[in-house]
Amino acid sequence: MTPTHAPRGVLTHFLRHVPLILGAVLMLFPLWWMLVVSLETETRAGMAMLGGDVVQVWPEDPQWHNYADAMREVGSTPWIAFLDALANSIVVTVSVIVGTVLSCSLVGFAFARVRFRGRAGMFLLMLATMMLPAQVTMIPLFLLFRSMGWVDTLLPLIVPAFFGSAFNIFLYRQFIAGIPEALLEAGRLDGLGWLGLWWRIVLPMCTPVTAIVAVFSFIYTWNDFMSPLIYLHSESNYTLAIALNSFRTQYAGLEDVHLLMALSVVTMIPCILLFLAAQKQFIEGLGSGAVKG
Repeated sequence: MTPTHAPRGVLTHFLRHVPLILGAVLMLFPLWWMLVVSLETETRAGMAMLGGDVVQVWPEDPQWHNYADAMREVGSTPWIAFLDALANSIVVTVSVIVGTVLSCSLVGFAFARVRFRGRAGMFLLMLATMMLPAQVTMIPLFLLFRSMGWVDTLLPLIVPAFFGSAFNIFLYRQFIAGIPEALLEAGRLDGLGWLGLWWRIVLPMCTPVTAIVAVFSFIYTWNDFMSPLIYLHSESNYTLAIALNSFRTQYAGLEDVHLLMALSVVTMIPCILLFLAAQKQFIEGLGSGAVKG
């Protein structure tokens, strides 16, 4: 490139990134606004919600104690209710991720490599379940779990994950179908059965798609509100989503909006940290053809 063309190339490169920068700003603005309001005083936060005051780029006097105050005010027992909700969310989310990865990878491996009668029809039937709205199965599932005595426990939120989900099974099936058959033949020569091939060869090679499934499962389960609302009745069993809604109901006035925003930021932090930590594997999974047809 000649020196005369260098400024033009730099300008073109910059203009290509302008839409990305604008999109990033638009996507990050709600998070920034929530963070700033969470650090405002009670009066300024209430005025910002009513449109009577303009939220600055950063509060002049950040109220960091808002976070401690918000977590202390959750539930009827200071601090204990928040810690219980945090522990319940961690238990449910980790269990769902483990159950989803194990069940979906195993079923995806069976659809991709095991030859059995009716495999194509069963795979199409499984894909057809993705068109079934969750509201259709909500009442039958509630009646089933109630008859089993699981209402007001964490089991209805955890156990279904160990039976797989159609979309994640599809991801694993497509990815496993691209694994060279020679690797599986080598495993059979070493005496591995189907479960051994899945556990020792296939599953370790599915790291990219496992990262995608884990991130999606974490975000959905961590932020899930409907299922805990249906099955959890006791405050000691609340997840963070229900605890946050309980806080909003208990403190509905605009004078407490700064505490609500602080608690919302705390709830979002694990999702942000997970994505930052797993973004490399997440992007590799998308680029490796995990969703190819």
